[in-house]
Amino acid sequence: MSIFSGKKASEKSKKPVKNPDDYLLALDIGTEYVKALIVKKSKNQLKIVGVGKAREAATNMFNGAIADIQGVAKTCEEALVKAEEMAGVRSRDVVVGIAGELIKGNTVSIKYRRTDSSKPITDDEMHKIIKKVQAKSGEKARAEVALETNNPDVEVRLINSALVSLRIDGHKVANPIGFKGSEVIVQLYTAFAPLVHISAIERVCDELQLDLVTVAVEPYAVCRACLGDDLDSNFSGIVMDIGGGTTDIAIVDDGGVEGTKMFSIGGRSFTHQIAERCGLEFEDAEKLKLLADNPDMKPAVRKKLEEAISRNLEAWEAGVQIAIEEFEHVESLPNQVLLCGGGASLSEIPETLATSDWYKELPFSRRPVISLIEPDDIPGIVNETDRELDHTFVTAMGLLRVGVDTLIGTGNNNSVRNLVARILKN
Repeated sequence: MSIFSGKKASEKSKKPVKNPDDYLLALDIGTEYVKALIVKKSKNQLKIVGVGKAREAATNMFNGAIADIQGVAKTCEEALVKAEEMAGVRSRDVVVGIAGELIKGNTVSIKYRRTDSSKPITDDEMHKIIKKVQAKSGEKARAEVALETNNPDVEVRLINSALVSLRIDGHKVANPIGFKGSEVIVQLYTAFAPLVHISAIERVCDELQLDLVTVAVEPYAVCRACLGDDLDSNFSGIVMDIGGGTTDIAIVDDGGVEGTKMFSIGGRSFTHQIAERCGLEFEDAEKLKLLADNPDMKPAVRKKLEEAISRNLEAWEAGVQIAIEEFEHVESLPNQVLLCGGGASLSEIPETLATSDWYKELPFSRRPVISLIEPDDIPGIVNETDRELDHTFVTAMGLLRVGVDTLIGTGNNNSVRNLVARILKN
């Protein structure tokens, strides 16, 4: 049963259903807002037919993770009802995003020596190899979370895997099935999250009577949005998803996700600084932050606002540097930085990245180009509603792409990408 009752729940239960298997729902559960997108799946394209957005209560989320299950479920319901009313359809299948400092996304490489190089590689053999990589990654993630939480018994769960590269006897291949050789080297991106975070999301979905297709690390989802459906994409870039509670960073090199890092400075920390510096309540400070570019602001107020933003920018910029330094396997960084999320709406953030020296101690060949990711930039996803979408909806669009990957992965296609998805599904 849903935790909600009364007229709204009754009306929702009578909503017409049109081929529900053709639809997919994404829930981007953020610190400040929940965003819901419903898409109709068609050949080579996802068509957005429903959009919903609802404001989170201040206590619902903490550092990107759910702090109040029933509070978050209620906000999700508000966003979901708006999206369903626009779409005229319910989607039972949902993919949900996850973020926070305890989400560990790393790229791990493993060398596998085959006992019989004359036999073609099979699906079962690749399953065994991928499981070995995931186990190695899981040990690393569990150790990191245990250290940060001071809990040696912490449980973590694998939530996302993606192939970075695969070589057989030194030869790079896209799909190893059927190849012969003695040595297989697999680089796999994997992301793990504490079980407590995953179980909170599962409970929210249960309350909303939704079938959880998968949980996706949000910066990884943004990367999937940028890559689209092109398995041979050579896209390279640094993606920064700046939310209310966290900043999530991912690096993509030649179409492969190198890893994801997160730190707990987002848009809300700027609001707290403004509230403290200007002597305002949080809600009033948030309104003032959104008016930062207003030319009619009183000079005295503008001075305090700029001082507060500048102070927090220094801490945020240092967080970006430290997070990128933690990508151990990256020798040279891509020269484009793509921003999304509500925090990217604060003009001082892209301006700082475009003009300051934050990049000089990092392995860039030159100053990186900074730009916002717009929904029109996302391949294979089309907005068919009359609601204008901006860069704050890009994460939700990426979640849709991960959801489709997972659903496709339950079929019989033997590509490595679908093989990984099937392993996760099982």
